[in-house]
Amino acid sequence: MATATQQRGTQARRAHASRPGGGALPVDTVARAALAAIAFGALIVIGIWWKNTLGIVGTDQWLTNAGRITGLLAGYAAPVLLLLMARIPLLEREIGSDRLARWHAMGGRYMVGLVTAHVLSVIWGYSMTDHINVVGEGVTMVLTFPDMVKAAIGTVLLFATGIFSARAARRKLSYDTWYYLHLATYLAIALGFEHQLTNGADLGSGIGRLFWYALYVGTAGVLGWFRLLRPYLQDRRHQLRVAEVRPEGAGTVSLFLTGRYLDELGAEAGQFFRLQFLAPGLRFAANPYSLSAPPTAEYLRFTIKDLGGHSAAVAHLKPGTKVRAEGPYGAFTARRRRSRQVLLLAAGVGITPLRALFETLPARPGELTLLYRASREEDVLFHRELVAIAQSRGARLQFLVGPRSEVGDPLEPSTLNRLVPGLARHDVFLCGPDPMMESAVAALTAAGVPRRNIHHESFSF
Repeated sequence: MATATQQRGTQARRAHASRPGGGALPVDTVARAALAAIAFGALIVIGIWWKNTLGIVGTDQWLTNAGRITGLLAGYAAPVLLLLMARIPLLEREIGSDRLARWHAMGGRYMVGLVTAHVLSVIWGYSMTDHINVVGEGVTMVLTFPDMVKAAIGTVLLFATGIFSARAARRKLSYDTWYYLHLATYLAIALGFEHQLTNGADLGSGIGRLFWYALYVGTAGVLGWFRLLRPYLQDRRHQLRVAEVRPEGAGTVSLFLTGRYLDELGAEAGQFFRLQFLAPGLRFAANPYSLSAPPTAEYLRFTIKDLGGHSAAVAHLKPGTKVRAEGPYGAFTARRRRSRQVLLLAAGVGITPLRALFETLPARPGELTLLYRASREEDVLFHRELVAIAQSRGARLQFLVGPRSEVGDPLEPSTLNRLVPGLARHDVFLCGPDPMMESAVAALTAAGVPRRNIHHESFSF
């Protein structure tokens, strides 16, 4: 355990960073800068096309040029999508993993649309120029143009990844299965890169080609560092191991990890790590788990519910098992706070990150409220801990356990306003199953809470 002096010093630093003017960047500054950088890059791509387009005459040229510009934009989108998921600490901390994942998913849909438009318009335009049918032109292009076979394979892989990433398909796949299928994107982008340079007349041999190489090589370097080398070095530095697996309730355990120099990780309450356990059946998967207690220099605690597969196996880990941990990640921290008064709204195992925030969020007595919804008493986690924290901090704590007809529905605006006076003046941090969070956001908005004051993070990406 860390000494009382160390813990007080750590908590004071985190409290300072969480208060207005305490050192954190203004909310959404990094998000706006990232979107501006992406838009600026797209303008550069359009400029490259414009510079190499002298004139467009006839339907075939209009189609061909539509294919050129959509192809360039699709080629630009590919590394941008990879950078969004490169686990760059600044983006993870200030924007949040789930928000980055939503941008990635939306950008992926745009990219698939751009590739589709590129393929169809180029083949159609060339077929009109050569006066042959579209199918024949497509076959000729794939079989005779340089690097087109690779590009065709890459396109098929991209479309397949897009299908598996669709929400309906995603719900039917486990996290691990979806993750490994999604790796096909890297191969698809690699196969398409040579095609872009070989057949992309707009890139030429000047500034356009230089920009393209810088974009792709730079992205490869960022991915190599943040996804491979940095986690390896972090693993060597901290040497995390399982210290204890403690039962918490029905199908739920708390996992305590110990290691070296844990204070150097810079973790905050509300954040998560991707944990890879070097044990049979688990060593090739890294799943996200939230901290369920404020991190200390001695240990990290994660509370994990048996949801099948990876999470179920955690309960059987032995002390001493080596753990590789990527992180900390996530923007679900006190940095998001805008108001003095804060409501924490939890359902089920969603209490995990909120329990850590309940202990650490800077607040005067009466400013902090936790509502915890559970169907049964046995589903309530950390009951004694939460009561002790509430008493020591002068915070409000209310358990909503049982049928909604008896305890009230916290997803109804009228119930929320009754349970939390002055709700509209609160920041709200919420965590629970995705359907619950969607309903809660709608209820909170209807109850008068500004959307910018509602904070949540989801691992369903």
